[in-house]
Amino acid sequence: MKKLLYAFSLVFTLSTTVNATPSDNTNPKTALTAAQKAELEHITNRVEAIKATDKSSLTKAERKALRKEVKELKKRADFLNQNVTLSLGAIIIILLLLIIIL
Repeated sequence: MKKLLYAFSLVFTLSTTVNATPSDNTNPKTALTAAQKAELEHITNRVEAIKATDKSSLTKAERKALRKEVKELKKRADFLNQNVTLSLGAIIIILLLLIIIL
């Protein structure tokens, strides 16, 4: 039974092809407004200021608070830039689901 399953999965993976033509993006990124550009500039300045600080003199709680602030600023900047990221694990799970369904 396992050999049959492996054979089917081998045939399926080797028989599929990828169309490498560029796709027409029907939903292009919108330009940032002046307020969004100002907020993005503020975020980048704050992150640069945090990176430039001397962290050796800070307590553990202060360093933790700075890390948390940088993470929140990064999330906000990604939202403003409309970036969508997928982790490698998510991509693998999506591919496995597609293989199982098809």
